[in-house]
Amino acid sequence: MSLDETLRKLNDYFASKLDQFGATPKGVDYNGPEAQAVRFEQLVKVIDPSRPFTVLDYGCGYGAMFDFLHAKGWQFEYWGVDIIEKMVLAGREAHKDFPNAHFTVDENEVPGADYLLAGAIFNIKMDASYEDWRDFTLRTLQTMNRLCAKGFSFNMLTKYSDPERMAQRPDLYYGDPLFYFDYCKRNFARNVALLHDYGLYDFTILVRKEI
Repeated sequence: MSLDETLRKLNDYFASKLDQFGATPKGVDYNGPEAQAVRFEQLVKVIDPSRPFTVLDYGCGYGAMFDFLHAKGWQFEYWGVDIIEKMVLAGREAHKDFPNAHFTVDENEVPGADYLLAGAIFNIKMDASYEDWRDFTLRTLQTMNRLCAKGFSFNMLTKYSDPERMAQRPDLYYGDPLFYFDYCKRNFARNVALLHDYGLYDFTILVRKEI
């Protein structure tokens, strides 16, 4: 299966989730709000909130990250990007009263971001091989690095999961946290953190650039 076919399948998959569950954590394939909040808390650790910032939510879904940041009382400009138009439309509708919330399917519309956050965008590989999906993740990380000035964070399902659990879902991608830590350290910044201690079957990597 080509990458384009895989991405089309992913588009259909998440569009159906949104239709089924609406603008909720399950609508973007999270188990529930508690797990979503735990993962968000790891991703935002890359941000210095002591001054106003612009953040790009890469694979934004319906914009739950905006609500998470807003609840913290931080001063920020938010851009949500998603390849699924239904998600972008849902995000716009849910946040139409917030002048600092912007949603688009085109990353080139984003005027520039201090930070980029990418939650759960690599988890589902559909029928793609592990090798092809890993190559896709690395190309995407290069793009993410280009789109932000101060740093970025992302999470993935971890290969340190129960073998039985992994065998049940061959459509999921379980990444090697040590491989991705090393790749980010060698290619993006000296200041890289690997978080694998928050009780879920995934890991988060923070990349802090030197300004």
